Formats: sequence, C-alpha cells, structure tokens
Amino acid sequence: MSAPLPLRNIAIIAHVDHGKTTLVDQLFRQSGTFRDNQRIEERAMDSNDLEKERGITILAKCTSVEWNGTRINIVDTPGHADFGGEVERILSMVDGVILLVDSSEGAMPQTKFVTGKALALGLRPIVVVNKVDRPDERIQEVLDEVFDLFVSLDASDEQCDFPVLYASGRNGYANEDPNLREGTLTPMFETIVRHVPAPEADNDGPFKFLVTLLDRDNFLGRILTGKVQSGTVKVNSPIHALDNDGKIVETGRASKLMAFRGLERVPVDEARAGDIISIAGLTDATVSNTICDPSVSEPLHAQPIDPPTLSMRFAVNDSPMAGREGSKVTSRMIRDRLEREAESNVAIRVTESADKDSFEVAGRGELQLGVLIETMRREGFELGISRPRVLYGEDENGKRTEPYETVVIDVDDEHAGTVVEKMATRKGEMTDMRPSGGGKTRITFSAPSRGLIGYHGEFLSDTRGTGIMNRLFEKYGPYKGKIEGRKNGVLISNGAGEAVGYALGPLEERGILFVGVGTPLYEGMIIGENAKPDDLEVNPMKSKQLTNFRSTGKDDAIRLTPPRIMTLEQAIAYIDDDEMVEVTPKSIRLRKALLDPHERKKAGRKKEAA
Repeated sequence: MSAPLPLRNIAIIAHVDHGKTTLVDQLFRQSGTFRDNQRIEERAMDSNDLEKERGITILAKCTSVEWNGTRINIVDTPGHADFGGEVERILSMVDGVILLVDSSEGAMPQTKFVTGKALALGLRPIVVVNKVDRPDERIQEVLDEVFDLFVSLDASDEQCDFPVLYASGRNGYANEDPNLREGTLTPMFETIVRHVPAPEADNDGPFKFLVTLLDRDNFLGRILTGKVQSGTVKVNSPIHALDNDGKIVETGRASKLMAFRGLERVPVDEARAGDIISIAGLTDATVSNTICDPSVSEPLHAQPIDPPTLSMRFAVNDSPMAGREGSKVTSRMIRDRLEREAESNVAIRVTESADKDSFEVAGRGELQLGVLIETMRREGFELGISRPRVLYGEDENGKRTEPYETVVIDVDDEHAGTVVEKMATRKGEMTDMRPSGGGKTRITFSAPSRGLIGYHGEFLSDTRGTGIMNRLFEKYGPYKGKIEGRKNGVLISNGAGEAVGYALGPLEERGILFVGVGTPLYEGMIIGENAKPDDLEVNPMKSKQLTNFRSTGKDDAIRLTPPRIMTLEQAIAYIDDDEMVEVTPKSIRLRKALLDPHERKKAGRKKEAA
C-alpha cells in the first residue's frame, strides 16, 4: 500500500463578506482540484440555497486540496457569531488558521470572536490581507489593527510574529510584497506547508476520533465528521462511542469511512491519525462524543458549547387559514423536525410545552433561529412564531442577569448622533467612538441583547441604508430594567374575507398598510401599523353601498400606496409580546396571538391587574 501523503489541517476564519469562500474557490482551481474545462459554480463551498441567497456561510464545510505532494485539509468556517457553536469545535480539528481580513474594513467583531477562540487553542495564524485591489485599501492601518487585536486577546510572542500575505481572492493572487498586483496563490500554498505544523499523530496508539460535525444522509444515516487523534481505523472495525463523562453511548461498527477530496466525500478503506474523515454506522453518537476502539475508556477532551441566549416559541399554526399552503402542519411533524435539528446543531435547545402543541427553541441569536424557520418553511412546514425572548441568568448573589452584546456600528458622520440617541434609549453604553475615514465614524457599544431585538430595520431607516451594524455576544451582565418597545399600535382586521380597495383607501390615513387589494384576511390578523400607540380594529372588507343616486365621481379612482411587505426577519423583529408571525411556504402574516377580540380584552385586563 502506498505511503500516505504528508498532511496539513487548516481553518479559514474571517468576518462575514471578507472573501473567504471566494478564496477557497481559487485554491481549488490553482491546485488542480477542478479541471480547466470543468464548469463549477461561483462560491462552490456555499452549497446551501440560503447561503447562496444571503451570501454568508452557515454550515462549516470540510474540503481538501493536494499541492506538490502535500494534502491540505481546509475547513471553511461560518463568520457569524450566531453559528459560533460550529466554530469552536472546528478549530479543535486543525493545526493552523488563515485569518482573512478585508484591506479596507480591517479586523471586525466576528473576526475577534473566532480569532480569540483560535489563539486560546494555541494555533499560530497566517494573516492574509484580502481585496488589496480595493481603491479604498488601507493595508498598513489594517495590519496595525490585527496586531492590536492579537495583543488585546493575550496572544503569545510566537503568535504575534505572524507571516503576512497580500491577496486578491477574486483575482487569484497572493504575495509577500504589498505592492504587487499580479501572480498566483503559490506563495499561499508555500506559507501553509512551511508555517502550519503537521498534525501531531500517534499512529501506534488505539483508534480515537472526536466528533465535531454531524450530518444526516438518507442512505447512510448519521455521518460523523472529525479528526482522527490516534491509531488507525478500517472499514467494519468494531468501535464504541463515549460521552464526556466516559459513559458508553453505543457500540457498533464503522460501516463506511469517507475522506474529503476536493468538494466530494470519497469512500476509503482505512484512515490514519491526523486525517479529517467522516464515519457512518452509528445511530446515537453525537457531536463532542469520542468514537474509539472498544479497549478505550477515557474520552477525548471536547470544547464546551456556549449557552443559548435567545428563545422563540414555535407553535402549531392555529389560524383560520391553517393547512392551506403547507403540507406539514401537525405538532408531531414539528417536534420530529426540531429534534433532528437539535441533534446536528448543538447550539440549539428544544423543550416541549405542557400543552404539547408548542416548542420553546433556544439558540445563539435571531439570525440562527431565522435561518431555521426559513429552512423549515421551504420544507413545507406551517408554524406560528412568537417574539424572541432573551434567556436570563443569575449571578452568585441571586440577582438577575441578562446577555449583553458588543455592537460595532460604521455610519456616515451625519447619522452618528441619531444612532447614539437610539442606542441610549435601548440601554446601550458607548465604549468607543472614532473616525474611520471617508466621512464615516465607527462607534462601539455594550448593549443588552433585549434592547437590540427589532432594532436593525429601524437602524437601516435612520442611516438611509448606509450604516453597517455588527453584533457579538459579550457576557451576562446586570439586568438593565424596562426597555421601551414598539411605540405604535397596529390595525387589526375585525372579520374574514378579502381586502377591498374602497375600504383600504380611508385606512391609509390611519397608518401604514401591510396588505393590498385582494389579500385574504381573517379576524385578528394584523393588516397595518396604526399612527397612534393604541391597537385599532378596522373593517378592510367594507365595499361601496350601491344606490340609485348618481355619484359625482370624486371617489371612483382610489390610489393606494403599495403595502409594506415584510421579510421573515423583519416580521419577527416587528411583533410585540401579544402577537405572532404565521409562517407558511407561501406567506408571512402578522396576527394577534388571541384572535378573538373579547379574549384579547380579558387578557389585557388581567395584565393590567398584574
């Protein structure tokens, strides 16, 4: 049997949109992973529909390229802190990281989050300043920012002495000279082979493997991915899974072994220490379990998972239109789907309510839960979703604590005052404010997560769409007291039917409409925002009374403003505690949690009394 190739295991970490996935595409092309005439999609690593639409990486993915006789396993990591549960575990699989920073934006909050995790594990980064061909590049300042970041994260002297490459992922070149604007990625391959150590592998010990990612396959069942820490495993070898306490989860056989070659998972007969592989054949083993030879009783150390900070209620859709647009509407189907999600996504926790028709789903942030809802919606589910709630904690004195986030905002100078004022009303404290060049200001806040729910849409309006906001979980801190919610009430339909232009015309004067002519409505559905703070019940189905008097014609031509159509995230951020979002494969509707007006009044009186 031929000798295995020398190995290098690296992760690419970067902030959202700094060009990480595009760079991996170029590494594929230049290492010969793709044939010259092979047609591949742009950003081949972002394979999931939602990733392509949003332009972000949601799921960590493994791949490998071969360069001059060395196999380089590359892991593409998510940049969003909401998917941070993935990042921490992935870094334990690799021996080096490439830290990619944009030549203009520099080190951003999510870069800080992932870099902090990498430095704590003792990994020595290679810094790649990407997009050096941008007209607004500020390469030297960005490098200084990276160095300051490393120092603030307590990096060792060895970690601060990092190699630097200047690259353009889109144009496929990297150089050690910041002034060159041509070439190939050969300097990057050479730096990886030279700077990243080969995996420390104990080839002679018993087989041990730590599960870091979990997938499902319709034919193979659960597929567990991770790095072989010691020993060798062959197809059909007996294995067992241990949890963190060393208890046996299950015993079985490695029915299939797969290694990564380019974008494909390829079956292999055996795997050795140091390689990143996938194993099929076990039914209960999960992330952070140790898969090993039956003689092993000590589990490998697994990275603890950060706790969820936010929860939402996923309920069976009980609106009058339930079951018209989706094929999966029962609580059993919803429960099975959520349990399957919690199985592969360890950052999510699912608990069933006492009445069995709703589930409390806790996660790391609005984006993570929004992606889950959107995925389920596309699979044919109908759901009722509540407003997000933060999960409180307690300090050692028994006082209530709540999650805080670091918020970094880049905004045009003229809008800075408005942003500072709005963040203050949401109990955010400014920790830093500095000009970032080009008429822009960078402001940093420490704010309770509770105050940020629903702020993003308002922030974009306030900054005329030019502001950029980045958020990152910071800590659990003291409870900040009451935070003002939405100031406006809503317009509620008082009956069922289709919206009529004649009725919507006068309602436009009352506020902003969310529905257009012909939209099917039901009692208790929210059809618009009231200009005043109170909720108002209205009749949007009222049609013109026909009489035998001739009209003067002044009210014949009704001109309606196009309704405000909300995306899923906007709808979830907009609703109040007594409202829900009805999500189906075709529609997103806002509604009151209690559709009957008498029930709403009763609940309102109870709340006031309390």
